[in-house]
Amino acid sequence: MIKNYLLAPGPTPVPARVLLAMAQPLIHHRTPQFSRIFAEAKQGLKEIFQTEQDVLMLAASGTGGMESAVTNLFSPGDEVVVVNGGKFGERWGKIASKYGLKVDEIKVEWGQAVRPAAIQKLLDEKPQIRGIFVQASETSTTVVHPVEEIAKLTRKRDCLLIVDGITAVGVYDIPMDRWGIDVLVTGSQKALMLPPGLAFVALSPRAWEKTKSSKLPRFYFDLAKERENLAKDTTAWTPAISLIIGLREALAMLLKEEGLTNAFARQARQAAATRAAANALDLKLVAPDAPSPATTGIFVASGVDGGKLVAYLRDKMGVTFAGGQDQLKGKIVRIAHLGYVGAFDTVTAIAALEMGLRKFGHPTPLGRGVGAAQEVLMSALPE
Repeated sequence: MIKNYLLAPGPTPVPARVLLAMAQPLIHHRTPQFSRIFAEAKQGLKEIFQTEQDVLMLAASGTGGMESAVTNLFSPGDEVVVVNGGKFGERWGKIASKYGLKVDEIKVEWGQAVRPAAIQKLLDEKPQIRGIFVQASETSTTVVHPVEEIAKLTRKRDCLLIVDGITAVGVYDIPMDRWGIDVLVTGSQKALMLPPGLAFVALSPRAWEKTKSSKLPRFYFDLAKERENLAKDTTAWTPAISLIIGLREALAMLLKEEGLTNAFARQARQAAATRAAANALDLKLVAPDAPSPATTGIFVASGVDGGKLVAYLRDKMGVTFAGGQDQLKGKIVRIAHLGYVGAFDTVTAIAALEMGLRKFGHPTPLGRGVGAAQEVLMSALPE
């Protein structure tokens, strides 16, 4: 028997009580009973996003939320900037180009964060730019981009800041209203501890104004229509009923029981423990200067095939990490810390990494990384 541990940056583990909530007999979505559940989830999402604005719930993956941000705010020919520092920054560019926007890319070396000065330079040169698209946490490279600093550049311009917060919202402090983010997107299968299938999108007042003049086509992802229905505690189209029931339970765990600040601290601590373990094992970090608390990228030891290592850990040891993509394929592992992940999941992850590296012929000192992680995790032991 192999006990399985899901430690990839999405989907993330789902708590048993959330699974049980979703396993209840189905109820109809156009009923007062569902509307009460929906209203509770709606309010909780505003706390997670740290906004007074509406947070829309779409039956879609996070990419659906990303696409809705493009189609509801822009018109063909609008010029926008895409920060391309990984697979998901690349995705912003693909969506915008598909809908006829003129895309200026700022290419960032994988593992590095964008420099706000590079964005400011482009905005100064091209005042016609109407949007900046960026990841808060670029999952493929495990980097955090400086969203707060970028927001300072867009707040006083006719230029919207659209942020993919899919591995950021609920992971670390990213206050939408206080920073001045115009659009913030996340998905259900990350810090919110649910299966995939829900995208969440919040717009600032000036972003809502832009929806009135946007000329791009939309039907299912019509955010104004969703907002009208949200006010009535329902959705424009058939919602993912069971997921929203689960969402209410997950939000209760995060907000009422753990508390958002404590959740941020827990995930940051596990990320710090993992980085300490990598350093103790003389393994290089993918993003040493701007690491994400959502997931840590680690270069595998020289001579070890990262793809085979990830497959072995998953299939033979029951521990699922993510590997690398594109130029990082076969070179790295990505270990997640977001969502329903605790201290002993982190210890398990490091122990599995040590054993896997040893299995593949690297003379890894067993226990050295685990010990380094435990030193960090000891700081949070209860009195």
